[in-house]
Amino acid sequence: MYLENKIIDWIKNYTWSNNMLTLVVGVSGGIDSAVVSTLCAKTNIKTIVVSLPINQNKEQLSRANNHIDWLKNNFENVSSIEISLDNTFEELKKLFNSSSDLSLANSKSRLRMVVLYHVASNNKGLVVGTGNKIEDFGIGFFTKYGDGGVDISPIADLTKSEVKKMAINLKINEEIILAKPTDGLWNDERTDEDQIGATYDELEKIMDFLDSGKNPNELTGRDFEVFNIYKKFNDSNKHKMIQIPIFKK
Repeated sequence: MYLENKIIDWIKNYTWSNNMLTLVVGVSGGIDSAVVSTLCAKTNIKTIVVSLPINQNKEQLSRANNHIDWLKNNFENVSSIEISLDNTFEELKKLFNSSSDLSLANSKSRLRMVVLYHVASNNKGLVVGTGNKIEDFGIGFFTKYGDGGVDISPIADLTKSEVKKMAINLKINEEIILAKPTDGLWNDERTDEDQIGATYDELEKIMDFLDSGKNPNELTGRDFEVFNIYKKFNDSNKHKMIQIPIFKK
């Protein structure tokens, strides 16, 4: 539990040093948000977990609700809010009847960000991010100013396999640990790995390879295919992962 305790202490110190009182976490039914919300709960700081379904898959919503119940049963500092954004999203769609499926999916994420910040501002709180290292700094697999719009990111330096190990240590519900990763932004059953074209384990292997300073030309077979997938996402999403460009006079 060494790493878990370091993150818990980091969250506490950041919250206190910025004179904030509350931690706000969006909970989706996935492993990343389950781990982050549990780490926040273990700080003993007031933690509000927020479920924001938008035409949500019933299994995802059930996992989220089961996790929220588990948190509230085990941590007195945890409370929850559920706000259905179905109608809000449908009204937004009417304004943009020519929008692509991708832009609409991103709009779901941005609607959730707006609500999380509203909850945080009403409770002198911080919005706590749930992105992992592969998503946030490898392939940029998040929505700019959506799930990427946060105040702190406790697991952004952890790979997916490290998050899974942490989930096991934290005794998070097995149904969440075993569930296929998904961003929950689509009306079908597609997973993150369906969208990316590679598994998180494969991407993690490539990131480790590149971090070691080795030459990508050494890669062969499936590893080289995954490297090209990684590079495509990394190149196209670079703007999400760097500081906003500022013109200097």
